[in-house]
Amino acid sequence: MIRDETEAREYVDKLCDKEAMERLDTFVAALREENSRQNLVAKPTLDIAWQRHIADSAQLLECVSRGTSARAAETGLWLDLGTGAGLPGLIIAIMRPQRPVMLVESRRKRIDWLERMRMELAIPKCEVAGSRLELVETVPASVISARAFAPLPSILDLSARFSTGQTMFVLPKGRSAAQELDGMPRKVRKMFHVERSVTDDDAGILVGKLAKGMRGKT
Repeated sequence: MIRDETEAREYVDKLCDKEAMERLDTFVAALREENSRQNLVAKPTLDIAWQRHIADSAQLLECVSRGTSARAAETGLWLDLGTGAGLPGLIIAIMRPQRPVMLVESRRKRIDWLERMRMELAIPKCEVAGSRLELVETVPASVISARAFAPLPSILDLSARFSTGQTMFVLPKGRSAAQELDGMPRKVRKMFHVERSVTDDDAGILVGKLAKGMRGKT
């Protein structure tokens, strides 16, 4: 498990190139500054931003690479629901600037922040969908992520129209991961599993694929 900021940086460094690391440093500095104007993340987490936010987001790349084809893992659309400060979606876009990433966020101040970061960090394939998810045009996604967005049943119901049946869901759920999955119907439990977070031994990530035709049936 990652225990401190040094280990977090070393972990992320293995997953991306030097240019991405420089962009992540820029992002962390900007996050600390912007957080004084709007509450993007809990203030105490700013002192451990690399562990709590950057590595915590970056680990999803490994979950995806284990669960999809190599091409889909690197090139398909990554859809991040309720991205807030850009976690995890903007971090993925920074680390993989050649893959399309769509950040869904409905709050105006956060939309402005995401647009500014997208431009400053030069990640043109990253798109900000400034709207409620229900109003976002349906597009096929290779990966769907959501961090602190909604309970699992709501996530699956709202996002099923973006799923192709091969879409990989990677849903950081903290310490409630196993409990949320246990509360789902058996057919859903069979489609997902819990992976332990590298940043918190007690936290989990729900990983799986939603079978076609499951919209509204979870």
